[in-house]
Amino acid sequence: MRIISDLHIHSRFSRSCSKDLTLPNIAKACEKKGIDFITTADALHPGWRNEIGEQLEERDGAYYLKDGSSKTAFCLGTEVSCIYKRGGKARRLHHILLFPDLKTLDKVISQLEQSGYNLKSDGRPIMGLDSELLLKMILDIDERNLLIPAHAWTPWFAIFGSKSGFDSIEECFGDYTKYIYAIETGLSSDPPMNWRLKELDDIFLVSNSDAHSCENLGREANVFEMDAPSYSELRRILVEHDNEKFIKTIEFFPEEGKYHVDGHADCGFYCEPEKTKKLGGRCPKCGKLLTVGVLSRIEELSNREMNPSKPERAVPFEYIIPLKELISEYLGKGKKSKAVCMMYDEMIKHASEFKILLDLNAIKLEKIMPKVLVDGILDMRSGKVVVTPGYDGVFGKISVKGIGQSRSKQENLF
Repeated sequence: MRIISDLHIHSRFSRSCSKDLTLPNIAKACEKKGIDFITTADALHPGWRNEIGEQLEERDGAYYLKDGSSKTAFCLGTEVSCIYKRGGKARRLHHILLFPDLKTLDKVISQLEQSGYNLKSDGRPIMGLDSELLLKMILDIDERNLLIPAHAWTPWFAIFGSKSGFDSIEECFGDYTKYIYAIETGLSSDPPMNWRLKELDDIFLVSNSDAHSCENLGREANVFEMDAPSYSELRRILVEHDNEKFIKTIEFFPEEGKYHVDGHADCGFYCEPEKTKKLGGRCPKCGKLLTVGVLSRIEELSNREMNPSKPERAVPFEYIIPLKELISEYLGKGKKSKAVCMMYDEMIKHASEFKILLDLNAIKLEKIMPKVLVDGILDMRSGKVVVTPGYDGVFGKISVKGIGQSRSKQENLF
């Protein structure tokens, strides 16, 4: 059975996140998207932990709403922010933590509180805790716990980040490197970019949304083969590197990520690594240092050429553009506009968003949407897109030729 999973999101208890991120709303949004298995997020936060206990119950290795209102399965997890000094340098890294059950989660919460960390201030707690010591701590509590470095390449808060990260997994985790079974590629990189590092050949590349709203759930995701959603099976697949059961990842076009290339947002300037070198790393408009993006950082650490062959144990991947973005381009209206939302809701009465974007053939698509959008989805699947890259915190833009040009000839949907 195909299980689509998103292992990194947030709740309404995280800063700058939608207040609509409640467990029932997340579950409902997952059904629209086609997500089967999702993290609870923010599981260390006392308020959210209470809601998890009140609203979810464990069944067969996953958690479900007690009222039975959704088939969406949850696993227990959170993102944490570790800020500390190592090797004379300030390190700022984000990690995904996943837990097998509530009893184990509560032991981790107790240990962190006893160590003096404030878990109430934010759904994604900030801790002055070395990453290696964090991993040791959660494994000492229960070897079934997992740590996955989050959005591994983003400049400011990532294991390979240009501003405060490390140059290798081993440099970060030392003797505990062997317990890192996966890293999250993040929105600004894709598998081929990560394939340029040989050290990543033996661990999985996972993709998650890091969603701060229900709208963005599943903008990246993972596809597993499981009998049913299960934390123990998820962990087994990652630990044993079972690439027969890890079917593929669903990817943002990395150029749309907000740290893909180098740039300076205040001046509206961006460039690729070669030009950054020629400029001495400085903005040609104001002279300030450019924010070095993911592409440059991968170039710096890589030990393979551009466009490497797929490593033997790597999993396949597919790119998507979220359905509302395609509809927005077609209608010439904002993603949150009433017209876009109405068209989206009508389409997903027929199939989930992932089925529409990835699975339905042209004949089936034409029954639920205009021909121009069908052609756009087919072009998206084959990578025929127009790209404006993201940089220095500014999201890029990915569009499909022909969709926006068709507005004067829009067809009746129904």
